[in-house]
Amino acid sequence: MKPEPDALAAGAAEATEARAVARADTHLMRSLLVGIFIFMSVYALYFGRAFFMPVMLAFLLALTLTPIVRLLRKHGIPEVVSATLLVLLSICVFASAGYLLSGPIIELINNTSSIGHQLGERLAQLRRPFEKMMQISHQIEQLTETSQEPGVQKVAVAQSGILSSAASNILSAGTSLTIIFVLSLFLLASGTMFYEKIIQSFASLSEKKRALRVVYDVEREISHYLLTVTIINAGLGLVIGLGLWALGMPNPLVWGVAAALLNFLPYVGALLTIVLVAVMALISFDTISYALLAPAFVLLCDIVEGQFVTPMVVGRRLEINAVAIFIAIAFWSWLWGFVGALTAVPLLVVIKVFCDHFEGLAHVGNFLAAQQTAVVDDEPVEENTEAAA
Repeated sequence: MKPEPDALAAGAAEATEARAVARADTHLMRSLLVGIFIFMSVYALYFGRAFFMPVMLAFLLALTLTPIVRLLRKHGIPEVVSATLLVLLSICVFASAGYLLSGPIIELINNTSSIGHQLGERLAQLRRPFEKMMQISHQIEQLTETSQEPGVQKVAVAQSGILSSAASNILSAGTSLTIIFVLSLFLLASGTMFYEKIIQSFASLSEKKRALRVVYDVEREISHYLLTVTIINAGLGLVIGLGLWALGMPNPLVWGVAAALLNFLPYVGALLTIVLVAVMALISFDTISYALLAPAFVLLCDIVEGQFVTPMVVGRRLEINAVAIFIAIAFWSWLWGFVGALTAVPLLVVIKVFCDHFEGLAHVGNFLAAQQTAVVDDEPVEENTEAAA
């Protein structure tokens, strides 16, 4: 006997419903696994920052110097020689900058109290509306102290010695710098070894070609971006340092280096530089009108760099939306402190370029992109991958 049509329809509906339930369960399980993986990754990055931070910085340094190594290889210089020279040059630059900046920075730290006192005197007229509130707060604090029971004792936690803490920090910083430079040297000197390992993990020839195309394209875009932005920030720091020196600002080298480093933080870094320069200018110059020239000059340089130089040299394709930038800076600042804040945007660009080359992650790259580049640039990606092939 043939089954009735109603029975067939009911069986098909049940099978369809069962498949839908199975797909939903699979999707839920996959989402849970992804969430657990992300949570465990953040946990590992936070508690293992002493290891992951120098490794991440080494990879970023190697990616920054890779275009120079490739250029020197085209002129007949082996990767080992060029990588060694570049790493030694980087060590000399960092050591020289540390030596030149150590004196002025220590002096600024030692004079923090006097700087605050001088700044308060210059801005005394702005503090008058708040003096009454400060007096009320002080009176409340005195009443709280006098109302304590006589038998209650305050417990003070003894701090460790300053010398031992400083020695521990210096040792930790030296170990991290050693890991950064040595690992970046190995990465630069390895040449195409990692690309060969990636190709060997695929079976078919088409998959190998696609993997090689994607890896070369991602590496080229990220390396070009990091090197270009580093050169632009160095130029910005040089211009700001020379301009502040011409205005008579004390320690112009410190503010030039600070401007170059903080410019890796879009929006936030420029604002911090302007505020710091304004504070030092107010206590360094006699008149407020002349003191305002220094932060105005820094603001002008930041506007020219952000609105003209960087978009013209780097292009609009790798721009990140402001919301993603602030979230990344807040997250990496909480995770790794100031070093994490400096690496937040380069890491965000790395993630965006990586996501743009995979269809399953295209929505993530689309979210990270700026508003004017919200539509994924499929054609340029294909052209770049074909050129890389």
